Amino acid sequence: MKVKAPRGTLDILPQEVENFKYVQRIAAETARVFGFSEIHTPVFEHTELFERGVGGTTDVVQKEMYTFLDKSGRSITLRPEGTASVARAFLEHSMYALPAPIKLFYDITCYRYEKPQAGRLREFHQFGAEVFGTAEPSADAEIIVLVDTIFKNIGISNLTLNINSIGCPECRREYNRNLTEYLQQNYDRLCETCHERLNKNPMRILDCKNKECKAVAANAPEILNFICPDCADHFKKVQECLDNLGVKYNVDASIVRGLDYYTRTVFEFVSNEIGAQGTICGGGRYDNLLELLGGGDIPGIGFAMGIERIILVMKAQGIVPEQSSAPDIYIASAGEGMTALKIACELRRAGIYAECDHMAR
Repeated sequence: MKVKAPRGTLDILPQEVENFKYVQRIAAETARVFGFSEIHTPVFEHTELFERGVGGTTDVVQKEMYTFLDKSGRSITLRPEGTASVARAFLEHSMYALPAPIKLFYDITCYRYEKPQAGRLREFHQFGAEVFGTAEPSADAEIIVLVDTIFKNIGISNLTLNINSIGCPECRREYNRNLTEYLQQNYDRLCETCHERLNKNPMRILDCKNKECKAVAANAPEILNFICPDCADHFKKVQECLDNLGVKYNVDASIVRGLDYYTRTVFEFVSNEIGAQGTICGGGRYDNLLELLGGGDIPGIGFAMGIERIILVMKAQGIVPEQSSAPDIYIASAGEGMTALKIACELRRAGIYAECDHMAR
């Protein structure tokens, strides 16, 4: 019996590697033009980082993390997303002492135990960026414009940008009371996981993937009717910035995002050309994350985009770049091939793609 790749993983063959590199190169080049610097973080972290940062009531922490004990008995988790790791690195290396804002981007693999489907794998590739140290609405707009510019530079069109504000912890208290009351009226329609969430974090129910829970969530109270004056003013200014920058968007009160660290602005870029998993980029503000991880009162905002889903959209729109594997020079030999190989290697050392035959044909 042949050994196969684990379920939910893919071998990225040479032709597809070029598609990945195309997206990764354009995303990185665009981020640098916007003043972002690249950061690398470990593939695995202490489990506590994601429990505290991502949130213990999220699907990611409850159901999807690859967690194990290392040989010293410490709980370790393969990173399910990038923001918490970058925030940890920001604090650990005292980057808050540098002039704000600090703008970082990353290109990583992530790991979640999910049901594999098109554009949703257990090992997947993510490009993201974070801005630390500013709570200004203009920073929210800048991060959204960065994403919009990356997609335009790749050549993708026909995307919908949806934005919302989920307020701050203070104004969410009143919302949670009203939301809990509504959900309790529909308790029998909720899944078992959402029964547990009801008293811990009712907003997580709005992000549940269960069909019946989604139907309940569709008629839930909207958080925009409950946000405090400061959060409402912040969201208004974000919209004004986007209007001034010529970015089209829809206000979608149903967006809450799936991670607990989000506050105020949240957003998604959605395609209707790749089926149910149409969100190819999501992000938002997380002004309390660094404090949750042991840092000070340092605001932040960021995004992450799934490269596999972006490539699905590219293929649906017919914009996958042309690729050629043909050498610049081919050296044929009628006899013993060492002379041909010698010439080919000299050309290669000079940066010229040269090829010859090793099969004595």
